[in-house]
Amino acid sequence: MRTHDFVIVGSGINSLVCAALLGKKGHKVCVLERNDRLGGCIRTEEITQPGFLHEVFSAVHPLVFASPWYPELAEELAENGVEYCNNDKPTAVVLPNGRNVILKTDRQANKATLDEVSAGDGEKYFGFMQQLDQNAPLIFGLLGGQLWSFATFKLLFGEARRRGLLGLSKFVGEAMQTSRDWLETHFKSDLSHALMSPWILHAGLGPESAVSGIMNQVMMYTLEQTGCPMVKGGNEKLVEALVKIIEDNGGTCKIDSHVDQVIVENGQATGVRMDSGMTEMARKGVICNTTPNQLFNGLLSTNDVSEDIRTQAREFRFGRGMMIIHVAMEEEPVWTDPALKDVVMLHVSSGLDGVSKAVNEADRGLLPEQPTIVVCQPVTIDPSRAPKGKWILWIQLQEIPRELKGDAKKEIETPDNGLWNEQVREQYADRVIEQLSVSITNLNSSMLERKVYGPADLEAMNVNLEGGDAYSGTCSIDQNLIWRPLRGTKNHQTPVKCLFQIGASTHPGPGLGGGSGFLVAQKVG
Repeated sequence: MRTHDFVIVGSGINSLVCAALLGKKGHKVCVLERNDRLGGCIRTEEITQPGFLHEVFSAVHPLVFASPWYPELAEELAENGVEYCNNDKPTAVVLPNGRNVILKTDRQANKATLDEVSAGDGEKYFGFMQQLDQNAPLIFGLLGGQLWSFATFKLLFGEARRRGLLGLSKFVGEAMQTSRDWLETHFKSDLSHALMSPWILHAGLGPESAVSGIMNQVMMYTLEQTGCPMVKGGNEKLVEALVKIIEDNGGTCKIDSHVDQVIVENGQATGVRMDSGMTEMARKGVICNTTPNQLFNGLLSTNDVSEDIRTQAREFRFGRGMMIIHVAMEEEPVWTDPALKDVVMLHVSSGLDGVSKAVNEADRGLLPEQPTIVVCQPVTIDPSRAPKGKWILWIQLQEIPRELKGDAKKEIETPDNGLWNEQVREQYADRVIEQLSVSITNLNSSMLERKVYGPADLEAMNVNLEGGDAYSGTCSIDQNLIWRPLRGTKNHQTPVKCLFQIGASTHPGPGLGGGSGFLVAQKVG
């Protein structure tokens, strides 16, 4: 039995950020990871051929740059090998007919580009970005702050005084708008719609979801402000640097440490027990980076938490699954427009209606006929990711059914039990590659090897990705903000004293921002 100030279960970015910040404040922290490597959804590996460094899960780090903890740790991260690569072309969209538009990190340039697409679209875009400048304290205060707090009350009270109650009500009403309503009301061109609408998928929403309109704006604003940075030599260097900061401050990080129980004594969390029988005790608190059901119906006994909370945890809903295809290429991609080779992360999409259609099909358990294809090109900003002259594609599909009921195109036979298997996974990957090859003409001829991860594979590698849900729980409004993770809990507290929950299932939700880890470190440190 060993004793620490805090024990953290799980080693995703929220855990590592929390542990690093607590360590710098003088606390002794122990991070326990059930798998054989640290980092959660940050994992760099040669999974195709030697010399090709693929990001197995997540690819880009715009939320790291935008996070409140990064300035505090940036100098030490740099000293420990973290160097970010970036350029001025974070995203683009290309339609099946080859029409495309590229978004840059320059607002004036984006205004001019979108006005060329359709007169007035650039002016509208520019206006919304300026409006976000003005609303940033309120929007990012709510999206990134501790919601049940005096600071949030003060923020809302101040906004109500500044805007008036009617003005604040107007803001909230506009924020409830869907992405489709926002786009179709204000932008004329289908190309403008196609550029922006796929980004709402990265918030775990769809174009018809409530609040997807404001989240669409926040996504474009963040891309314009931060670009799509990646760590030179592999994003796992961020994990290594955070671990070094933790250890330099007296903390420990352990792999192959599967926690199966939170120890509760007199209503207070005092440590954890692993399946090996070993225990790690905590003087000040236990912090769990898990989904609600894992925590309240797994790690805690029935005597530690009410049946109401356990029921809410069982009813916590997960969203669509995800598929990732990693491709090693013999040569650079030949896009239908050569300028697309310089874009870090782009979408191949048939547009707003295409995104809606694919989301609807996936939500009904069908393999989408024409999915939105996310393509990341790490080598365009970091040549060290592949041997000289060669290339990597990171391909993501976010409109993937968690349970299979059929194929919208009626080509792929799905199993009666609804479970993903290797045959369905590879056949669907074939469809994606075929559709992408229209835009990348040498994709098939120059492909050296590919590696595909479907929903079942992703969950097997990271238990928090239930059903392949990369966002660890649907982000619909009823399961977001003050209602995330549960309606019966507040902030990151639990009904058990000194037990806290962090991770993508908690506010401020998914993404590599480390937000929940930062908030809990502030709270308990």
